[in-house]
Amino acid sequence: MNALRLVALLALATSANGQTVRVRQASGDIVDLPIERYVAGVLVGESSVFQSPAALRAMAVAARTYAVRMRGRHAAEGYDFCTTTHCQRWESTPPVPRLTQAAADTAGELLWFAGKPAFTPYTRDCGGRSEDAAAVWPDLAAPYLRVHDDPYCGRAGTPPWQWSCGARQMADALLRSSLRTPPTVEHVAIAARTASGRAETLVLAGGGESVRLAAGSLRFALGRELGWNTVRSDLYQVHSEGGRIVFEGRGSGHGVGLCQLGADRMGMEGRTYRDILAFYYPGTRTGVTAKEIPWQRIGGETMTLFTANPSQDGAVLALAERLLRAAAQRTGWRAPQRVEIYLYPDLDSFRNATGEPGWVAAYTTGARIRLQPAETLRSRGALESTLRHELLHVLVESQARTGLPFWFREGVVEYLANPPAPGEVARIPSDADLRQTTDPARARRAYEASAHAVADIAHRYGEAAVLSWVARGLPPEVTDAVTRR
Repeated sequence: MNALRLVALLALATSANGQTVRVRQASGDIVDLPIERYVAGVLVGESSVFQSPAALRAMAVAARTYAVRMRGRHAAEGYDFCTTTHCQRWESTPPVPRLTQAAADTAGELLWFAGKPAFTPYTRDCGGRSEDAAAVWPDLAAPYLRVHDDPYCGRAGTPPWQWSCGARQMADALLRSSLRTPPTVEHVAIAARTASGRAETLVLAGGGESVRLAAGSLRFALGRELGWNTVRSDLYQVHSEGGRIVFEGRGSGHGVGLCQLGADRMGMEGRTYRDILAFYYPGTRTGVTAKEIPWQRIGGETMTLFTANPSQDGAVLALAERLLRAAAQRTGWRAPQRVEIYLYPDLDSFRNATGEPGWVAAYTTGARIRLQPAETLRSRGALESTLRHELLHVLVESQARTGLPFWFREGVVEYLANPPAPGEVARIPSDADLRQTTDPARARRAYEASAHAVADIAHRYGEAAVLSWVARGLPPEVTDAVTRR
């Protein structure tokens, strides 16, 4: 394999998967997921009831930024994230189109502060007033996560909540969470509040004893033991009545960062997702890279090119349109609309935006292609081959049936771009080999295997059949016909 083909193949190797995160599912299985698939799954788990597309896009950016900032949270256990609210609630259920679209519309975008991805927590309902991050995470310096009033959450109209608990029941729940408590909790007093008015320190009394306890510790203990619909937030008043402890409060969750109810309301009132993010994370900047790039837009017949050097890069648009027309004619598929190409001005900007290693030449999600600088690719003799690969990915993914095997989608692109020479015994590579981005040689072998597998199928059944199976689905007997090793 020569150097030109290696660059093109490795550009393909990550065009559909980009950055990955390792997730431990409820079953205990650990899976590697492309980050945009992970983001879509978080939208299913955290915000599927949103009504506003703008709020969904804001949530997608917040969830993606959180994933990039907090990647490796469970590294000692062999994965990045769990699927509970301890990290971000992620659901394996295929997302509905509007959730997938929200992730695709903001693909690669992060919130930045001081040159780094921001810390982007979010809460279900701030109760009309956000919390300071330092009240929840004392060691965190985040000037964009301060106390402020939230009129949008107030207009969402969430009613106050009330919950009560017996003296013995509360003590038992706290003991099961290994917290100090009086033998019975007959009275709870708020000894200190945070700047937002939330309970910070409590005094629990009963049986002749009293104990000081952090309000957050009590809320989490009761949630774990008695259900999360008990003390929903720390924004409450508390009193004793008839032998029970009665909590009356507003909001749900810790109250820091984006308020989901307020964000949805903002979107319904016509605010954009950038407006929403600016309101809840003031002082941060939304973008695909920490460095502000002066993008200039060049419109073509079927696609749009974004570049910081229009005088130098204008020819790339004409080349891309020619390649897309040729691919559409070859396959008989209609070229998708709204294809966007971002040509980064330098390698650092490209790597910061995509998180990809240096051997990856391009990164594609949906109909948006991100490329290393045109001059860099030209110097390797790889500009045209890389563009062809990425445009074929856009074309194939626009046709691909849900659940179409990953190796088949990747193999079809490689087969169309550069059909392999006949003669090699075909095998189907594993998804793990195809999706990983740490070992270039392993990626090269896996993508070569995909190409040979598809070439073998095309030899047996014909190219027209192969192309028809992209949209219809690959028959099981065809997969079985490919030799495995």
